[in-house]
Amino acid sequence: MTLARLRQAKIDQQPIVMLTAYEAGLARVAAEAGVDAFLVGDSLGMVVQGQRDTLGVTVEEIAYHTAMVRRGVGNRLVIADMPFLSDATVARALDAAGLLMGEGGADMVKLEGGAEKAEIVHALTGNGVPVCGHVGLLPQRVRKLGGYRVQGRGAEEAGRILKDAQALVSAGIDLLVVECVPCELGQALAKAIEVPVIGIGAGVDTDGQVLVMHDLLGLTDRPPRFVRDFMNGAGSIQTAFAAYVGAVRTRRFPTEQESFC
Repeated sequence: MTLARLRQAKIDQQPIVMLTAYEAGLARVAAEAGVDAFLVGDSLGMVVQGQRDTLGVTVEEIAYHTAMVRRGVGNRLVIADMPFLSDATVARALDAAGLLMGEGGADMVKLEGGAEKAEIVHALTGNGVPVCGHVGLLPQRVRKLGGYRVQGRGAEEAGRILKDAQALVSAGIDLLVVECVPCELGQALAKAIEVPVIGIGAGVDTDGQVLVMHDLLGLTDRPPRFVRDFMNGAGSIQTAFAAYVGAVRTRRFPTEQESFC
């Protein structure tokens, strides 16, 4: 899986399947089930480390887990999260990306934010670092937001998110994650920008879907509305991963009940 193939998948309207991963074994099983791309998310702070949010995760920890996932998934695309404040300046972002791609083996880094991150994105891409943007709900800003809330409900806020996405594309991103927005906005983003748009809680009409692995496997106490427990009735982890891949490919996931429509 390459960036060129991701772009072609968008053109061909072939849904892209992404999943978070944190270690080699489960990542290998998911890759064998047909997952296209893997995100080594700072969500590991919550689902692996047991923290209350993602803010305490370090660049070194992401690099460590990225290296394990890299060994497990072969030639699948691996994206590494830029942890909280690791992209606060151009210098810090370049240092973090160097570690994540050099020692971690990531193919791409992901950062959260909109137009205010354009300078950082431009600097990274100018130095040969592929970047995935992230708009909508931004987990690294959850303490500022006061909780995990749907973003882009009103016309003004939806317009701002769309402008943020366009600014990131102009700065050079190759991929965009949009989280926890109304399904109409997810669809509008996928139509408005030329890079693939991967949704999580953004409706079925994005160019692909991503879930946190632990949510997919039913390991979350109070999962968000946009999560489906694919382990329920599956019988095995392999079957659960295959069911997720099949549901995304055929646009049977997410349903309206699993979206904010």
